[in-house]
Amino acid sequence: MTVTCCIRYVIDPFQKDAFEAYARNWLSIIPACGGDLLGYFLPHEGTNNVALALISFDSLAAYEAYRARLKTDPAGRANFEMAQRGRFILEETRTFLTPVAP
Repeated sequence: MTVTCCIRYVIDPFQKDAFEAYARNWLSIIPACGGDLLGYFLPHEGTNNVALALISFDSLAAYEAYRARLKTDPAGRANFEMAQRGRFILEETRTFLTPVAP
């Protein structure tokens, strides 16, 4: 069963460009570590401090394996560290979703 991880970020709206650079880095890191990246989405209209990412996996076990690979990946580690230094992510939550089948 496919599982999609929806990551909801509350970001500093004055550092939207820094978050965009962070998100752009994930575009190559996530697939290299085994995630099926559906996309990163920045605020455009309305709320100016919420961004989303959607990443699909074959199962929760595949997600756990991906997380383990991500933690040891040099580019992934560097991106996490950039976010910590920049402090542009104020909150991050994950929701796991499954598609509705006909």
